[in-house]
Amino acid sequence: MENFISGYPGCEFQIRAALADVVGPIKSELFFDKFLEYFFQEEDAKFFKSLGLNCIRLPFNYRHFEDDLNPRVLKEGGFKHLDRVIDLCAQHGIYTILDLHAAAGGQNTDWHCDAGTHIANFWLHKDFQDRTIWLWKELAKHYSNNKWIAGYNPLNEPTDSTHTAVIKFYDQVYDAIRSIDTEHVIFFDGNTFASDFSHFGDMHKKWQNTAYSIHDYSVYGFPASPEDYVSSDEQRQRMKKSYERKREWMDQHGLCVWNGEWGPVYARKQYDGLATDAINERRYKVLKDQLAIYNQDRLSWSIWLYKDIGFQGMVYVSQETSYMALLKDFLAKKHRLAVDAWGADTTQVQHIYQPLIDHITKEIPQENQNLYPFPVWKLSHRVGRLSRSILVTEYLVKEWAEHFRGKSEDELDEIAKSFKFENCLHRDGLNKILMDNAAVVEF
Repeated sequence: MENFISGYPGCEFQIRAALADVVGPIKSELFFDKFLEYFFQEEDAKFFKSLGLNCIRLPFNYRHFEDDLNPRVLKEGGFKHLDRVIDLCAQHGIYTILDLHAAAGGQNTDWHCDAGTHIANFWLHKDFQDRTIWLWKELAKHYSNNKWIAGYNPLNEPTDSTHTAVIKFYDQVYDAIRSIDTEHVIFFDGNTFASDFSHFGDMHKKWQNTAYSIHDYSVYGFPASPEDYVSSDEQRQRMKKSYERKREWMDQHGLCVWNGEWGPVYARKQYDGLATDAINERRYKVLKDQLAIYNQDRLSWSIWLYKDIGFQGMVYVSQETSYMALLKDFLAKKHRLAVDAWGADTTQVQHIYQPLIDHITKEIPQENQNLYPFPVWKLSHRVGRLSRSILVTEYLVKEWAEHFRGKSEDELDEIAKSFKFENCLHRDGLNKILMDNAAVVEF
């Protein structure tokens, strides 16, 4: 789960703990179990396949399989939802790629690795890496004979400031998986949010049946775009150069490239009003132009993402559902405060944080301002992540959980049902572009 996808503030471990405090651990576990069950069911698989798409990337959190206070002990039921979704997809002719989105300790500096900090401690403590290797061995044992799994994506968007520890870890996890499973493809993300392979050298010569994953988000697809996207020659060239830079190492060595994440975010009428349709038409232009680039290279991809509460998903939860009604005012507050880092619109709060940015810029020498993961994180991004997305969200976690106080098990189940396919709307503009593209691309 990610905060912008399902509406909670902060990190998943925080809201799970907060909800357990408010409704009790039994009801809390029921709600999250039902949430995961309803999030992807047979109707979802049918719809995904109906668009002509044949592969979906499945993100998962290490916490489903082990506890930090009981490491390397496989949790009973850990495979429950992963098995269920893999089997549903297989029944409808959809391959799956298993993406470890959140690893023990946090493999990157962002919220989505569920660590609650901007320090990627995964790279500072060997035990976090060893636990992840243990987990992938367990996964390989479980799935080695499953032909509908296209492959394993061992680590989502690593940010290793040394640029070398990630390669050493990849070599170790490669050996661990291959000691059990020699058939499935291994998809290695580039360093620095799947953008940088410049330090990988000749390691590809050792790694067999391996592909390399970029995440190709365009700045033009987000609220922070420097200008309105009009598909000018200059804009399309900038977009293409960014893409080509990410895959440069693979092209130099004739290696397989996969785009594991990409796609714009979209405006919402409750926040963007009359400008919504015009904004989204520009975002669809970004989408089409990216696809045109990918098709020239016959690039395989997995769009981010399938389902959410209305920001980026191919389908999204209706405003009329009990979940959205319950959290309507809270979600508006989150949006106003720009606490979700992904696609944040800081219009209403920039005046609060700009003095801090100016203060740091003034007091810190220029040569010390560009801290890793610069240039993906510029100084203003770092201030936003630490102040809004970590600090302010800590104070919102309990407020989110309090919305569920006094709810019965039946009521919690009904709230979770908001995420069922039948309670979702379709982003038709996005889905038509994807469907039309699938019809003309033959691999």
